Amino acid sequence: MRAAGNGVDLLALTDHDDIAGLPAAAAAAASVGMRFVSGVEVSIEWEGTQIHVVGLNFDPANQALNDGLASIRAGRVDRAQRMSAELEKIGVADAFAGANRFAENPNLISRAHFARYLVEIGLCKDVRSVFESYLVPGRPGYVDHRWAELVDAVSWINGAGGVAVVAHPARYKISNGALRRFLGDFRDCGGRAIEVVSGSHSLDDVGKFNRLAREFGFLASRGSDFHGPQESYVDLGMLGGLPDGLKPVWSLF
Repeated sequence: MRAAGNGVDLLALTDHDDIAGLPAAAAAAASVGMRFVSGVEVSIEWEGTQIHVVGLNFDPANQALNDGLASIRAGRVDRAQRMSAELEKIGVADAFAGANRFAENPNLISRAHFARYLVEIGLCKDVRSVFESYLVPGRPGYVDHRWAELVDAVSWINGAGGVAVVAHPARYKISNGALRRFLGDFRDCGGRAIEVVSGSHSLDDVGKFNRLAREFGFLASRGSDFHGPQESYVDLGMLGGLPDGLKPVWSLF
């Protein structure tokens, strides 16, 4: 409803590693005449860095995709329990239970749910501050975790008839050389698009990924990465457009 109210005409719901919300979102979009495509944001690990690969316009009933996502979700609870143990070492009690109160599905508990709990108990003023101080590598609440392999995630998306997209590429803490290697690997295993415009991208970032999209032959995507009011870089429908000359990923839909 928020997207429609903000003038969005094509929406993808891209929950992390889960597609259970797609039927309700599709029905809500249809009720207001807004176009909707299936989506998911798959957590992968590449050369020790966690990266997110968005899948768009796939068949949600595809068994291999569902099995793959289930395998990722199975590791989330274990990671959350280890995060809670690390936070307890610095005096934050009951973080696992607190985070679970913010997770509608306990199998999808994430760092964002821990962040909301830490804001609730007054440890930080907002979710972004929690991530910077506690939930990223080198901070006391961060724990390492093995996510899906790049080739598997892209294979699941492509096998379900979808399009694999690199999500918010400016957010990954890797060198330019590593980024180019990753984009080459992504393309070589069947990835087809990259988010040029994202809620977390600066104008310089947009220029950079405009150039890289052209160089690697990627379709261009545009996504807010909206998680909710006060938790997101930009509201739904409020992003700038794609640079001229790029072929948008939604041209395939």
